[in-house]
Amino acid sequence: MSAADPIRKIIHVDADSFYASVELREDPSLAGQPVAVGGRSERRGVIAAASYEARKFGVRSAMPSSRAISLCPQLVILPPRFELYRAVSAEFHRIFADYTALIEPLSLDEAYLDVTRAEHCQGSATLIAREIRRRVREELALTVSAGVAPNKFLAKVASDWDKPDGLFTITPGQVADFMRGLPVDRINGVGKVTMAKLATMGVQTCGDLQQVPLATLVKRFGKYGKRLSEVATGHDDRSVQASRVRKSISVERTFAQDITEMAVMEAAVDELVLELHTRFARIAGRYAPSKRVIKIKYQDFTQTTLEEPLPGDGQPWQDSADFRRLLAAAWPRGAKPVRLLGAGLRLRPLADEEESQLSLFEVEA
Repeated sequence: MSAADPIRKIIHVDADSFYASVELREDPSLAGQPVAVGGRSERRGVIAAASYEARKFGVRSAMPSSRAISLCPQLVILPPRFELYRAVSAEFHRIFADYTALIEPLSLDEAYLDVTRAEHCQGSATLIAREIRRRVREELALTVSAGVAPNKFLAKVASDWDKPDGLFTITPGQVADFMRGLPVDRINGVGKVTMAKLATMGVQTCGDLQQVPLATLVKRFGKYGKRLSEVATGHDDRSVQASRVRKSISVERTFAQDITEMAVMEAAVDELVLELHTRFARIAGRYAPSKRVIKIKYQDFTQTTLEEPLPGDGQPWQDSADFRRLLAAAWPRGAKPVRLLGAGLRLRPLADEEESQLSLFEVEA
């Protein structure tokens, strides 16, 4: 962005408990009951989304359905209806398009909007976000949370600040003070392992992170260290990409200590597949999986990936036994202790869209 460009106005819109909220809207008799969308427990199903009533019992996405029922015996688990969710998502975008053509969908239930040059609401991004939330409530009988900020990173942080059914704005003049007190676990991509490493460096907040030299962060975290240094000050130059299309989706885990036993690796893969199931459920209305993939990074930072086609687009892929089989075939390539494992899917868009280059296992912050 050049000095002559106006300060950007970005809105991140995120539907509240989307799948479960749609099901509650479709069947008002479920109101007040703990509801989840996911697979059946007797078939090793996984929770894809939980209503806020269910969350009070500890039910969360990526949780095995059997565990969810043990926490909340009265839980109503409904099978996902992705065609319905996709239709509702299209209604969201119909509303968004009244304010800007620069819309970047992240999944069926969230999107970035660039309203920098919008003329609606006197050009106020906060007023536009407020109007979008009102229209979603009145026209679709659903609620969304919205974050308004000068860039994508901050807008996404803001949308989560006052959930559910909230609106939070970070103005350009507030960025510096806001970032100094922001916990580092609010940075997308900072998980338990990264948090633990940062804690050993005395880093708890982005203010602390700002004091760490860039060279130190790069040495400790590789190229992600540069990203950490940038977002620690609230800096993010990424533009809203209206044509963005995913080519893959994945999850990874870096271990605090290298692992050597295949049984431990297999258990880790089982957990990764549960999380992958939940992440894919959010985009299942727009994509079909075409391949399953395993990634292994050894203790010396060498790595290997192994993938295999699914029998056909849209065929069941969730059985972790298939990922364990790939793991067993891939690990002997290096035959060394493992520091990171990943599980992923190659994707095919369900509608013709322009491709973008989002690589498998890419970290998006």
